[in-house]
Amino acid sequence: MDKLSVEIINNVPTSKQAIEIVERKGVGHPDYICDAVMDEISVALSKEYIRAFGDVLHHNIDKGLLSAGETVKRFGGGRVISPMEFVIGDRATFRVGRKKIPVEDIARKTVKDWFKRNLKRVDVERDLRIRVALKPGSIELSDIFKDRKRIRGANDTSAAVGYAPFTKTEKAVYECERFLNGTSFKTSFPETGEDVKVMGLRRGRSLDLTIAMPLFSRYIRSEKDYFSRKKDVKAALREFIKREGDFSFKDVTINYNTLDSRGRGVNGLYLTLLGTSAEDADSGQVGRGNRVNGVISLNRPMGTEAAAGKNPVSHVGKIYTILAHSMAEAIYAEVDGIEEVCVWLLSEIGSPVNKPKAAAIQIIPAKPLRYAIIKQKAEAIVNGFLSDIGSFTDELITGKYPVC
Repeated sequence: MDKLSVEIINNVPTSKQAIEIVERKGVGHPDYICDAVMDEISVALSKEYIRAFGDVLHHNIDKGLLSAGETVKRFGGGRVISPMEFVIGDRATFRVGRKKIPVEDIARKTVKDWFKRNLKRVDVERDLRIRVALKPGSIELSDIFKDRKRIRGANDTSAAVGYAPFTKTEKAVYECERFLNGTSFKTSFPETGEDVKVMGLRRGRSLDLTIAMPLFSRYIRSEKDYFSRKKDVKAALREFIKREGDFSFKDVTINYNTLDSRGRGVNGLYLTLLGTSAEDADSGQVGRGNRVNGVISLNRPMGTEAAAGKNPVSHVGKIYTILAHSMAEAIYAEVDGIEEVCVWLLSEIGSPVNKPKAAAIQIIPAKPLRYAIIKQKAEAIVNGFLSDIGSFTDELITGKYPVC
């Protein structure tokens, strides 16, 4: 493309900055739940639209709220007083001619299926209410879908950014959450809930991790039992970090459930009935969770778009956010001598999604680089992605790329 800027800059790479802050919200966190579920609804609707009409129709399922319920917990159990409520909002196509699409049924089924797979202690009929607040889309935006070209016009003017590679801090935060929510760990520690949040702070070569993860009250007999199990969990995480040689920090500090207070009984402990703080403490919202690469990295450039739930063929808030990261990863992998790379993409509403209004690449070199060669290689990679964007959006339709 003729509006592509390639720049070599001498900034300090993220991994070499004095302080780095990275966060990851796990599968049971209310914000993660909203992102994951709303995106699955978009994927399910896209598949139904293709089955019924041979094409993806207008929809954006990117306004979602998980409202916290109310519970009472005690050692050995507890009960749900009022259920969580999942509100599904924004726009979808409900009818084409005389043919109706069961949008509400698809949305409800998707929510229930996701909770059954990921939060197994949630009874979706008793502990969860689902409210579908979807409405038909605006005529102007829906008209984008009437022309059945493979490459659609962008339905928004928005910008996105992606970067590569992961720093060791980003990798450590990501992998620690995946370990704590992994099958092996949950088999060994069935008393741990899925609502895991990991906050990493790197100072120089030292890493400080603050982790929140509740314990199921049904497994905990007493305050003493809680702190004993907490000690075992912390030891298992420390052993995992020690095994992961790629992290290679000088030292790692682990802080786990730091709000706990001895002597207060149940009221001083982080306990759960259902595995998620949405049961009574914390609500969730689309766009407040992880970025599409799985972390919230405060040292990095970040866009403002929430990719989750946006339609996969015209909404650049989803397409460009995931594409920018894919481009950056490809540039880093295929061009020698790069320490860090960022890719920016800007759309213009109505213009084909394979023709961004602007694209920019910033490269921090690991060694002296010849600009002409780097520019040529980076441009070829970006243009290759744009020329094959139809295949990329086909992959988005199937849910190939995670959004959280």
